[in-house]
Amino acid sequence: MELRNKIIIVTGASSGIGAAAAALFAREGARLVLGARREPELRALADRIGSAEVLAGDVCEAGYAQALVDLALATYGRLDGAFNNAGILGDLGPLPQMTPDTWHRVIATNLTSAFHAARAQIPALRRTGGGSIVFTSSFVGFSNGGLPGMGAYAASKAGLIGLTQSLASDHAAEGVRVNALLPGGTITPVLGDDSPEVMDYIAGLHPMKRMAEAEEIAQAALFLLSDRASFMTGSPMIVDGGMSVRLA
Repeated sequence: MELRNKIIIVTGASSGIGAAAAALFAREGARLVLGARREPELRALADRIGSAEVLAGDVCEAGYAQALVDLALATYGRLDGAFNNAGILGDLGPLPQMTPDTWHRVIATNLTSAFHAARAQIPALRRTGGGSIVFTSSFVGFSNGGLPGMGAYAASKAGLIGLTQSLASDHAAEGVRVNALLPGGTITPVLGDDSPEVMDYIAGLHPMKRMAEAEEIAQAALFLLSDRASFMTGSPMIVDGGMSVRLA
């Protein structure tokens, strides 16, 4: 029971890595506040796993992060950690053809939302006496080998690593740990209706010759939120099936 009685916020919890993480954290004893835009999916997940409150909303809105924290405090009396996992891939293509709307939407969802989350979560964690924040970045923001068409996504995920390390330095002495999780290709709904041929191609890019299951990435998030990672902060933790090694 790695997270026994710990109060954890999970965003992007309606599907994919977030849903897998919420289910895993609940099995490990956590009590959860689940966030995502799709309320029916959130409520179905909460009914399935138990020990969870839900609040639908958009991580791009500044007040939503605070509302999730307020719900945790009102329901459970404290906050011990957060898995800030919500993110989007955005429209892919060369930057000269990218619309400003796409750029701003990807940056807002993947990076500015982390700013909102940190502003709301860190004061609550201080009151608890410390805790752990995990952001979902990507190997694309660390060593992507120039994967084409991913300018906005790469910029947002690289920025998230920089933010993570700055926050870790600022708040380590307060007992607040901040780390970034860098998944490789993962089988989630974000891939949309890609054909088996496309999925096989993506899998083949990985030295392990497969993509991750969402639960595998959730296990890494569990480690970072647990006391087993008590001396880890500011780390870009790579869980990518060897992609960053191949592309370095």
